[in-house]
Amino acid sequence: MNKKYSRFLVPGIIVVGIALRVPFTAIPPILNNIAKSQSISVGQLGLLTTIPLIAFAIFSSFAPKIAHKFGLERAFSLVLGVTIIGSIVRVINTPMLYFGTLLIGIGIAHLNVLLPSIVRTYFPMKVGPITSVFTFSMLLATAVGSSVAVPITIATSWRVFIIILTIILVIALLLWLPNQRFAQKYKRSSQQEQMLEPAPTIESSIWKNGYAWLLLFVCGMQSAMFYVSMAWIPTMAVQTGLSPSVAGVFSGVNSLIGLPFAIVIPIVIANCSRKQRQVLMGIIAFTGVLGYILLLHPNGTFAYWLAVNLLIGVGTSGLFPYVLTTFNLKTNTPTQTAQLSGMVQSGGYLIAALGPALFGYGFSLFHSWAPQIIVILILFVLMIIAILIVEKKDKIL
Repeated sequence: MNKKYSRFLVPGIIVVGIALRVPFTAIPPILNNIAKSQSISVGQLGLLTTIPLIAFAIFSSFAPKIAHKFGLERAFSLVLGVTIIGSIVRVINTPMLYFGTLLIGIGIAHLNVLLPSIVRTYFPMKVGPITSVFTFSMLLATAVGSSVAVPITIATSWRVFIIILTIILVIALLLWLPNQRFAQKYKRSSQQEQMLEPAPTIESSIWKNGYAWLLLFVCGMQSAMFYVSMAWIPTMAVQTGLSPSVAGVFSGVNSLIGLPFAIVIPIVIANCSRKQRQVLMGIIAFTGVLGYILLLHPNGTFAYWLAVNLLIGVGTSGLFPYVLTTFNLKTNTPTQTAQLSGMVQSGGYLIAALGPALFGYGFSLFHSWAPQIIVILILFVLMIIAILIVEKKDKIL
């Protein structure tokens, strides 16, 4: 493992954590402003929230190969550059808004996969705390970005807001560049070469690994549950009589509730036995089940929707840092971490991209939310079983 690293490494990890979500999660609140400015319907801009997830699904599996070719540190600089280009071209016109969002999705897909490998490479004994650091920065940036998007856009314009997001990405790149001094192409480092020697076998067999598939299912369901709740629970709340402004508050609750979990879960998970992880994650996931059970009997009270959002928020927010930490805990080398992360996130985000669309289609088909909720409850239970099975193994690669 690399023992020496730049003093900018941890700040770089923190800012990269911010860059993992805010370039696209801060856009939905200002879609109306963008639509009016471009003289198009909001519906035409709906793809802006789906394109990144599709990019995650398609391009996550390429990240280990990019890291193998350029080295982790240089790969980070490369994909941050792609993300910056994607962010700034969005201000040009509507077609470039879509194209830029795609570039952002491609860049972040690689960052998603490679960041756990960076943690494993430089901090093998501090996987939990460092994972907490970047997960917390990611979720905090998501909450803050969504909160300030509308005020900044009203005071200036949506283009100015996107330029601000681009500046954040540039800062992330500048903070990351000093880390390249410690970069070594894997093939030039004897220790890393030793770690990469079995890579072809692992890469070809990882898709035949049943435990990896179970973790993919867990990742996909966690992401789908989160995006379904963010997309549709406010709509369901309004249908029961809650005001749109109050319903919007609960979206913030869903984001903010993840902050304490981002700090605590990676550290706790890294220091737990497999049995303890089974119990802890089983309880957290079951909390989400209770939230969806409540959705089968909706009413229009504030207390009811607060309870629903808290329960579902605990379930999804607790599972997210668990999955990120598990990439490191269930593998032996940074290479294996990247390969497992790439496979799991590639398939997982495909599930996540389909989830909200299918949930909404179900309502137009059945004129009810109940059938979709029942399906989610079944999948949630299967996800709990998958976690219990994965945690029976110390390592899955």
